[in-house]
Amino acid sequence: MTRATRVRAVLALAVLALSVTVAVLVPVHLGLDLRGGTQIVLEARDSDAAEADADTTDHTLEVLRNRVDALGVTEPTLTRSGDDRIIVDLPGVQDPREAADLLGRTAQLTFHPVLGAAADGEGAAGKGADGKAADGKAADGKVLRDEAGQPLRLGPAALTGADVADAEALFDTQQARGWFVTVGFDGDGGSGWAGLTGAAACAPPGDPARRIAIVLDGKVISSPQVDPGVGCRTGITGGSTQITGDFGRDEARELALLVNGGALPMPLETVEQRTVGPTLGADAISASAWAALIGAALTSVFIIVVYRLLGFLATVALACYALISYAALAALGATLTLPGLAGFVLAIGMAVDANVLVFERAREEYAAGRRPTVRTALAGGFRKAFSAIADSNVTTLIAAGLLFFLASGPVRGFGVTLAIGVLASMFSALVVTRVLAEYAAGRRALRVRPGRSGIAGHGRVRAWLVRRDPTLMRHSRRWLALSGVALLLAGSGIVVRGLDFGVEFTGGRLIEYATTQPVDADEARAALADAGQPRAVVNTSGDGELSVRTEELSDDEAAEVTAAVAELGGGAETVRDEMIGPSLGEELRTGALIALGVALAAQLVYLAIRFRWTYASSAVAALVHDAVILVGVFAWLGKPIDGIFLAALLTVIGYSVNDSVVLYDRVRELVAADRRKPFRTAANTAILQTLPRTVNTGTGAVFILAALALLGGGALTDFALALLVGIAAGTYSSVFTATPLAIELDARKKR
Repeated sequence: MTRATRVRAVLALAVLALSVTVAVLVPVHLGLDLRGGTQIVLEARDSDAAEADADTTDHTLEVLRNRVDALGVTEPTLTRSGDDRIIVDLPGVQDPREAADLLGRTAQLTFHPVLGAAADGEGAAGKGADGKAADGKAADGKVLRDEAGQPLRLGPAALTGADVADAEALFDTQQARGWFVTVGFDGDGGSGWAGLTGAAACAPPGDPARRIAIVLDGKVISSPQVDPGVGCRTGITGGSTQITGDFGRDEARELALLVNGGALPMPLETVEQRTVGPTLGADAISASAWAALIGAALTSVFIIVVYRLLGFLATVALACYALISYAALAALGATLTLPGLAGFVLAIGMAVDANVLVFERAREEYAAGRRPTVRTALAGGFRKAFSAIADSNVTTLIAAGLLFFLASGPVRGFGVTLAIGVLASMFSALVVTRVLAEYAAGRRALRVRPGRSGIAGHGRVRAWLVRRDPTLMRHSRRWLALSGVALLLAGSGIVVRGLDFGVEFTGGRLIEYATTQPVDADEARAALADAGQPRAVVNTSGDGELSVRTEELSDDEAAEVTAAVAELGGGAETVRDEMIGPSLGEELRTGALIALGVALAAQLVYLAIRFRWTYASSAVAALVHDAVILVGVFAWLGKPIDGIFLAALLTVIGYSVNDSVVLYDRVRELVAADRRKPFRTAANTAILQTLPRTVNTGTGAVFILAALALLGGGALTDFALALLVGIAAGTYSSVFTATPLAIELDARKKR
């Protein structure tokens, strides 16, 4: 065993040991669909600044979403109910009461000059609680008590929370001041802070006028004096400050969270708070778990049949990949939902890709060697496959990072899961698989009988290609014409049938019932499906309480729903019947589209730098081709465009780019080896050489998706169907759309 192998082995053991420890000690949070959670109903109240209507409540909902994201809760559901209520479903929240208090805080942050000390008992006579005069006009000199209880006369607010760019809770280990909050101002806020502190610095030390009052929701949380070293009229520059006080860790973090989340446009009051059960029944969860296990087992068997001993070792490495990914998600406090778990299992199937890339390159090395051995073939396979693995994963990481930083809600959570999957996949293939494979390659059994390794031969797909040697790119324009026809058919489905957006995008109706006797959630779902509402989301909470969320219903349809619930519950009284807004609000959708657009542009730039602009343009065009095909197929089938479909679409985009990158990496290698070879010939050869990898990787993923589609039931069927369509389109487009387009662009550039 070489020194490099020993280092990799120690690294692999260390990571696996850490992953086992985290997986055992850190509990993973289950989502609303698997375990239920806490439901908080907030009601907006009119204020002087805003009236509680639907538009203002929607704006308030987006502020709350930022706070929920900062709470560390992933996969929450926030929905507007009626014009003035917001329903917040939080999975895995440890302290629902604290969460309700935090969500209901107005968080109006202001910075005031101190005019001087007020006489004790002066109070705020003639002013309201917000410091306004009785006639409603703004009044200077309002009186508030500082953190020590001493009354201060404050001037009008010089800065507000709108001038703050970010805030962070930190612990001071050097001066033993405990916890504090750093506040960074934006451009105008920075100059305003310098002006405010510069004016205060003109007062002598010890004078109350040298203080700055920081007020949160009408309460002074800090009123520090400007440091004596700050010059009069100069102020504190740099665009940041620190909020100090007798903060504990939780208080400092809560303050930073409120500042970052922004102020609510109107005050909120908690009107209901309760625990709700899972939105999926036990039967659906059990069926999905079995489907995932069967799909993973079939994929493992397929890899072992194709690559024999090395396939078995790759399966062991994939188990390690699953452990590392699970531990990372648990350590980050991620919340696992059923589609998330299905995507996690799918990622195991797609993580086979890096192993297949290495093994196929090793087969080529073995076939080309004069005196080949399994050890030398493996070394060459890892070396030559590295650039393709690195480029394909870097493009995916770019997309994941931008989705995390630019999007929010479930799209941001998808970026985290995607990044973890990519990094764990690379580690399992390039470290764990390599350690196991190199150890096996050094055994006498493989030196004597290399055929057992699984790489001492062409493999069936490659052997067929060697015999036939087809010239696929002879008529590249015909393939482009076929892709155009596919796009036309998909686009016509979008135009003719339209898109059936789910409740997450369009909103719908919420009906809550009080039943005479408790109703089983699974039975309610089955009854509602028989009543024509198969997509209805059912929640139970307590004895005899049941809520139904559906798309928009007519009065007759609502009556059928009520009758079905009443029959199960021995009678049902309608407690609430309101229209609800979309849980994927306009700001979230806009942020997701912006993040996706920026991610595509970043991938385009990266591919143009690593390859050529013609390659990059073709890869992005193929990606758009796959997305349109997938949306069009769902339009023709009348399937819903919902949050689950969005996750599937993002997965397909990542898969499509990976396929194109692997193919272009081989084209680059062939062109570099023979500059005189025509680009069309090099592209055709690259397709034939990478086709075994494409077929084997796609087949591995199909086993899992077919199991989820046939056995998973419910929403997972649509999720698996979307991925099956997307993977088929991605496999086709990387070969017969991206490559012909690159050939045509290359020819046009030369002309």
